[in-house]
Amino acid sequence: MHITKLNIQDTLPLTCSRSGTCCHGNQVMLNPWELFRLATEKKISPRDFRDLYCDFGGIQLRFNGKVDSRNKPACSQYSEGFGCSVHIGRPLACRLFPLGRHIQSSEVHYIYQGEQFPCLNGCAEVLELPLLSVENYLKGQQTEQFEKAQDGYLEVMQNLADIAFELLLDTGLAESGDTKTVQLWREMGNESPSELAKRIGVEWMDYLMIPPISNDSDDPIHYIEEHQHLLLSKAQEKIGMLQTNQAFHEASVLIMGVALHLARSIGANPTILAEHWCDTARNHGAQ
Repeated sequence: MHITKLNIQDTLPLTCSRSGTCCHGNQVMLNPWELFRLATEKKISPRDFRDLYCDFGGIQLRFNGKVDSRNKPACSQYSEGFGCSVHIGRPLACRLFPLGRHIQSSEVHYIYQGEQFPCLNGCAEVLELPLLSVENYLKGQQTEQFEKAQDGYLEVMQNLADIAFELLLDTGLAESGDTKTVQLWREMGNESPSELAKRIGVEWMDYLMIPPISNDSDDPIHYIEEHQHLLLSKAQEKIGMLQTNQAFHEASVLIMGVALHLARSIGANPTILAEHWCDTARNHGAQ
């Protein structure tokens, strides 16, 4: 599949259509801060928003509204004749649409699939809109704080994975001849989001997606710092008294599962990540 990579100065008709085409039949992933922001805009608790409007423990916005002329269901937050009912709190995926955001070697690239601008199929009227640079489009969509949230949770994801590595490599588990842990890491990378959420369990899903954090600020940095502290404290609470290889194995699998589920919530590919982490573990002595 061809991917078109954009520079920040590139110009395209990047102005939102009012037809709501982008609000139908798409897949919108949510990181925990985005779920919090949506709940705040909806004036309900994060738990209620998750349970009413999200799938897979909160990492994906539910599309179960009225279908459009293409037979594609509307986002649960789309109001016919009005548009997005939580527009101020909309997540990064909606702010960027139809662009994607890709980080490679610490460099951020904006991309879309194919050689033709994606909106032309569903919203041909974009041809009549003024051209904007990608940079000006991002400013207009106020993506800065939401990009910070994605990058912040990318770091949290890696920190959780590091704990799973420590449980495997620094406890004697790998040296014992264990072969199950890395195998399960790989399996989790290929599991559906519903299967992985079930494996993680309700308690850890709550800590991951609806942490007990009170935050009235639009700045995600403090929220993510507090969330990371809660997750790492929870992990330490679980592993602090472990003594057997079986217990280390189970804890490593659980924490890696949480890292992979968080990865999916920020748009990363859990299969590719799991393969990379499995190879890294084997390069450090795991089987």
